[in-house]
Amino acid sequence: MILDRLNLREIDGAPEATSLSRRNFLQASAAIGGGLLLGMNLPFAGKAEAAADAFAPNAFIRIGGDGRITLIMPYTEMGQGIYTAVSMLIAEELEVELSQVQFEHAPPNEKLYGNPALGGLQATGNSTAIRAAWQPMRQAGAAARNMLIAAAAKRWGVDPSTCRAEKGAVLNTASNRRASYGELAADAAQISVPEKVTLKEAKEFKLIGTPAKRLDTPAKVNGTAVYGIDVKLPELKIATLAQSPVFGGRIKSVDDKASKAVKGVRQIVQLDDAVAVVADHMGAAKKGLAALVITWDDGPHAKLSTGDVLHELEQKTLSPGVVADNVGDVVKALQGATTKVEATYHVPFLAHTTMEPMNCTVHVREDSCEVWLGTQVLARAQAVAAKVTGLPLDKVMVHNHLIGGGFGRRLEVDGVARAVEIAKHVKGPVKVVWTREEDIQHDMYRPMFFDRLSAGLDASGMPVAWNHRFAGSSILARWAPPLFKDGLDPETIDGAVHPPYMFPNKRLEYTRVEPPGIPTAFWRSVGPSHNIFVVETFMDELAHAAKIDPVAYRLALLGDNPRAKAVLSLAADKAGWGTPLPKGRGRGVAVQAVFGSFMAQVAEVEVAKDGTVRVHRVTCAVDCGPVVNPDTVRAQVQGAVMYGVTAALYGEITLKDGRVEQSNFDTYQALRINEAPAVDVHIIQGAQAPGGMGETGTSCIVPAVGNAVFAATGKRMRKMPVDTTALASK
Repeated sequence: MILDRLNLREIDGAPEATSLSRRNFLQASAAIGGGLLLGMNLPFAGKAEAAADAFAPNAFIRIGGDGRITLIMPYTEMGQGIYTAVSMLIAEELEVELSQVQFEHAPPNEKLYGNPALGGLQATGNSTAIRAAWQPMRQAGAAARNMLIAAAAKRWGVDPSTCRAEKGAVLNTASNRRASYGELAADAAQISVPEKVTLKEAKEFKLIGTPAKRLDTPAKVNGTAVYGIDVKLPELKIATLAQSPVFGGRIKSVDDKASKAVKGVRQIVQLDDAVAVVADHMGAAKKGLAALVITWDDGPHAKLSTGDVLHELEQKTLSPGVVADNVGDVVKALQGATTKVEATYHVPFLAHTTMEPMNCTVHVREDSCEVWLGTQVLARAQAVAAKVTGLPLDKVMVHNHLIGGGFGRRLEVDGVARAVEIAKHVKGPVKVVWTREEDIQHDMYRPMFFDRLSAGLDASGMPVAWNHRFAGSSILARWAPPLFKDGLDPETIDGAVHPPYMFPNKRLEYTRVEPPGIPTAFWRSVGPSHNIFVVETFMDELAHAAKIDPVAYRLALLGDNPRAKAVLSLAADKAGWGTPLPKGRGRGVAVQAVFGSFMAQVAEVEVAKDGTVRVHRVTCAVDCGPVVNPDTVRAQVQGAVMYGVTAALYGEITLKDGRVEQSNFDTYQALRINEAPAVDVHIIQGAQAPGGMGETGTSCIVPAVGNAVFAATGKRMRKMPVDTTALASK
């Protein structure tokens, strides 16, 4: 999604921030214990009526008397390595070892910890964390370094230019004096904040660009790391729940006699559309839930099927939609084309299936509420808890923890609202844990989309017209209503509205269609997860119609786009594009420019006689601008590829009689370790602004796999997941 420089404050109960006058981007004060506390004020575009020079505070750096540097982290760690990467940015300019940096979760406060790349919303998503932190975090480190040097120079009575910072200390070579940051912290807090700082050039980096060890790894290895599901409190009860199997359904009746007889079951909480069993432990809660006899009123969506949703989407694409992009005259160009190519595509609903199931611990008291969880939207979690309890915002305390998989699922707060609803009926703290079945069947899904494309080719096979029309849900229309304007939002069309190719005539139309009762939400790579599949598969179809090699065809159309050309050429070269493969194998390629990064992938697949597809190798080239931690970039691509291959081969949520048919990993399969392909990642160090890396690999791999299947079999995959029956040899 494309949310940069947009304001999201007036959505979903997020607390309103007041505009602040222009001032130094850092403020210094004495921390508890005599240390230095630096408050960072990061500029971002405020509301339209705000003054052009409005600023909003974002994060804090604390230097204690012991010399430890603490970053109060405004972003959530969910495996993407953001705690380490952001710490590297500060440590680089502060001139400290990475081992000297520690971090704390930020509390919910959008005035202090809003993400400037997401319009000031306190959120981790859209692959924005490094993009948002790149400049200001380094500025914060540089300013702190300068203040510490100034404090040392004043103490020693020397010119600051004769001092330098090194490994958490200030040195004066001439007098051979040294003072640690801890010794200088209190004095530094009295120094005026520099109005301007000079940042290092790339050639001076000591940490940035090096493969640093993750700061959060030791705790995860030794078991001391605390995820939301690990929270332990005195007298804590465990609850699990059953929600209406049909979205929009309600409870008719509940017979809980057998459930209450289960050892360890303490309480049954009945809501309008769900029932929870509160017990001493999860085992008792699950047994108690299984013993309930629940009669449901399925409501208005009792007969809904996946086919119904798909049919409506298909019909909507037969009529014009809202124009998102229009260059030249597509109709005229199509009429004059030598060859016309047409195709339709569709992608299914997808679940998130995070390894850590949905969970939330809540303690509701008479005059306060306390919440423990792992979330990507901390301030929203606080706001929804306040709304459900009716308490003022300042009476709700939320503790954020590590996340065992987000993928966009934890950008939603439905699980928080549900846990608070249950906790209102429970004396003391209660941890609400969703079973895997509940997690899959009551997810908020990646939307289903239907696309209709046509293109006109000239005598040489090059496109003279590109026409793309599609229909599906708009997540932002619900999640951030101000961003849905004139029938469009930037996230839904991302990856389709500005493809990297040069088309003399092109048109993109979109029609918003919400599936009846089915909740949709962000899913790793969001809009591009759908659009890149469609665009890159259709590009392959055009290359085939033109009888031109798919890589050569793309290179010819990339025009003045050197970064896209570079990643495509590198990936093709490293993959051995054009070299012979055994029978039954094929290579497919895809290239994209989304999330501020350029990426190309080549997938090598094998199709068995029974139609089973095995992805053997994936070669990826990426240019995400300056790289903070190359190990993290490689890990993000590898993880994203596995997630995307899962979607390409297996991912599909279907409905019958209003009910989700999949329930666990036996029916919603994930890629097994023995199926995992080798993933080679080649990084091009760019000089441009940093791009995002958390989601790019997922959107690129799906069309690469589909195009490889075509290369191996001659059968085109116009919908996902791959249809093994259609691929089976006859």
